[in-house]
Amino acid sequence: MKTSGIKKIDIHSHVQLFPEYMPPLYNGKTFVGAEQLFKLFDEIGVEKSVLLPLISIEGQVSVNSCEEAKYLSEKYPDRFLWFCNIDPRCISNDGKQDYSKILEFYKSIGARGVGEITSNVYVDSPDMDRIFSCCEELGLPVLLHIGAGFYSYGVVDDLGLPRLEKMLKAHPDLIFLGHSQVFWTEISSDNTDATRDSWPAGKVDGGRITELLREYGNLYCDFSATSGSNALMRDPEHAARFIEEFSDRVLYGTDYCLEGQSFPYKFNDFLNEMVESGNISIENYTKLVRTNAEKILGL
Repeated sequence: MKTSGIKKIDIHSHVQLFPEYMPPLYNGKTFVGAEQLFKLFDEIGVEKSVLLPLISIEGQVSVNSCEEAKYLSEKYPDRFLWFCNIDPRCISNDGKQDYSKILEFYKSIGARGVGEITSNVYVDSPDMDRIFSCCEELGLPVLLHIGAGFYSYGVVDDLGLPRLEKMLKAHPDLIFLGHSQVFWTEISSDNTDATRDSWPAGKVDGGRITELLREYGNLYCDFSATSGSNALMRDPEHAARFIEEFSDRVLYGTDYCLEGQSFPYKFNDFLNEMVESGNISIENYTKLVRTNAEKILGL
């Protein structure tokens, strides 16, 4: 069965509005602009993508705002949708901030969700809990970058993701999209404090993510970046079983940020080969790359 006629929806992308004005990153490269991203999309069959603002300063040279994401989605309405974003330390930073009006406004002008939240605070902190309550009430899914500690970026959780589980349980009507190395290393039970912020290889033996997916129907999987694609590609046999069991809660993403990155092409080839070999059904492939996103985004 061929996959070429099925256009993908990318749940996870970032662009700079003015990449020529952004200082270089540690490797000398800068974020891509919209036209660079479209070149990739045309090559791997992505029809639309969700723009995710990066507003928290941790791990960033330059932030990109909700307003930029909204602007680009209007400039390229056939290619971009957008999420808004919020930092729990915004405005007063006194632990009493009401986030509802901010999120209500962004939803009123077209935001389809919230994220990618990368603020370096505990995922179950009181402020994050209030953000989740607002998102749950407004019906806005939340995309989280999970971090291992207070040294880089991402909402912080411990080995085994106990804090995320606490929030999944507290907000049963809120869709959480999990992402990052720290999230995806939990796909295997051999994960440790030493390996959890990495891209491990080798066979997968049912880990914490599988347990959480079975227990909580509001947890969804973002397969973007090297972290998400590696979680499947490291063990194709497990990938086939995983997608079969959780076919309604898996979403395709790229997280292609820097020109010259190769992982989206490798993941694209992997998925095509899995369908052609019969390891993934065309139905489940379509859910992963398109229809699950359509459902979450209200398309």
